[in-house]
Amino acid sequence: MLTVICNEPGSLTAIEREIPSRKPGEILIRVKRVGVCGTDLHIFTGNQPYLEYPRVMGHEFSGIVEDIDHPSDLAVGDVVYVMPYLSCGNCIACRQGKTNCCTRIQVLGVHCDGAFTQYLSVPEEFVHKAVGISLDQAAMIEFLSIGAHAVRRSNVQPDTHALVVGTGPIGMAAAIFASLRGAKVTVLDTRKDRLSFCKQHLNIHAAVHIGEGDKQALAELTGGDFFNVVFDATGNARAMERGFEFIAHGGTYVMISVVRDSITFSDPEFHKREATLMGSRNATHEDFQHVERCLRDGLIPDAALNTHRLSLGDVAHSFSTLLDPSQGVVKAIIEC
Repeated sequence: MLTVICNEPGSLTAIEREIPSRKPGEILIRVKRVGVCGTDLHIFTGNQPYLEYPRVMGHEFSGIVEDIDHPSDLAVGDVVYVMPYLSCGNCIACRQGKTNCCTRIQVLGVHCDGAFTQYLSVPEEFVHKAVGISLDQAAMIEFLSIGAHAVRRSNVQPDTHALVVGTGPIGMAAAIFASLRGAKVTVLDTRKDRLSFCKQHLNIHAAVHIGEGDKQALAELTGGDFFNVVFDATGNARAMERGFEFIAHGGTYVMISVVRDSITFSDPEFHKREATLMGSRNATHEDFQHVERCLRDGLIPDAALNTHRLSLGDVAHSFSTLLDPSQGVVKAIIEC
């Protein structure tokens, strides 16, 4: 089977591997679609804090059941999506239902090899039948679930102001689900093309370009109160620190981004707001199910989000083009 491996930052190689043997309790999946995530781009550029090379990337994927134990709720030929956070089920986080931050988590494509390949064998408990959605949509559930999880943690309320800083796919996902909760969503970014995309395709209240006067513009949008909830999806330490300035009194700051750096903030400013600071990591089964329902109900502009496509055979020599801002990539999907 064809497999694309990242040997080291900036180096992708297409190789042939044997189709994996399915272990008891696993499902052998014929991979059909793989979404390219910011994590994959960070692995390629050498900026991913939880990874060792070489690595087969890819954790946003859908496919078809090829082989399975019986009895099972799934059958050969079923279209499925995979929850790529392989959790232990026994640690302190898992015992609380927080499988997304399992102390022994293994994320496909990060801690262990992922879906830039034609077949993958995965423990059955992480494989779910895709009901009433396409292979493309099923491959987009994971990144959308990260935004949905952050919004659910924030408990953002209808008719309140929410700010999403960073309009990559994860930021867009947070904006989508905050809007679905009835919040007035503003997005903030340096890229005018991304802001235009959000205004055209997402149900947002406003879009603000980062630069001179941006804080004043944010103040005017909220009557000087700033934002009940701020989501950071920038992956930039300085931006994450600046985001504290935009929290309303009594507000919440949700950091979806993860960086290698330390993050600092003014304690007096934080305390006088009685602000809440949250980290948001990955997603849970509840979030995946919610996203699947929203896709099935037509509440997510998934066709617009999928801006680019390439085949698995093209990945090794074309992947770097996805890093070029002039290409206008929002979500690229690899066809296997």
